[in-house]
Amino acid sequence: MHRVLGVIPARLESTRLPGKPLRAICGRPMIAWVYENARRAACLDHLLVATDSQDIEAYCREHRIPAMMTSREHKSGTDRMEEVMAKEPAEIYVNIQGDEPMITPVHLERLLLPFEGAPATQVSTLKVAIDAEAALDRSVVKVVTDLSGRALYFSRAPIPCDRDGKGPVHYFKHQGFYAFRAEALKKFHHLPPSPLEKLEKLEQLRFLENGVDIMVVETPTDTIGVDTEEDLRRVEEYFHRVQSPPER
Repeated sequence: MHRVLGVIPARLESTRLPGKPLRAICGRPMIAWVYENARRAACLDHLLVATDSQDIEAYCREHRIPAMMTSREHKSGTDRMEEVMAKEPAEIYVNIQGDEPMITPVHLERLLLPFEGAPATQVSTLKVAIDAEAALDRSVVKVVTDLSGRALYFSRAPIPCDRDGKGPVHYFKHQGFYAFRAEALKKFHHLPPSPLEKLEKLEQLRFLENGVDIMVVETPTDTIGVDTEEDLRRVEEYFHRVQSPPER
């Protein structure tokens, strides 16, 4: 495996949960939980926070978390990573979303598996099994794959559709962690937003619409991406239940 760089894109301007990277979970900002849990993964050669916020950068500097200031003009975390790529060379870049404090080393290890087994892999991501009720939730992104694990489609709709109601139906939630080869990350940045991407509001469809395969690996453990106050409460309950805040 070549050099693998983990990047945590983080910005304060969330519409549904303003200032969320610095919102406290069990007394520590969410960005600290993401960094501390991700840095336990031995598969990462380096890990840093990429932000456009001076407040986030100041917190990271104070707590010895590697951080890089990036432009406020980026429309997505993936675009922010492309700026990091110009300053931090690596063969593989891992996008660890700054609102995923429940990430574990196992998630990152599985995310990188396709690059070890198939040198032609350009992009990978994760999925986790969900039930039919969760599949109806439009805030949960679903994914279907071919028999070799390549993504066929991502949607907020419940896919696949059991037309005749005969089942069984296996639904999978898309977990929004990605690993990219440098060439794929650069290509994404220079491609215009695609029609299905704009329709579904899912940037990963830009790859599929432009013929770039995404390998999808199943994980046994779900996470809660924090977008709302309710998400924040559920994550805090989880950490109260399973562990103490990470020590530095």
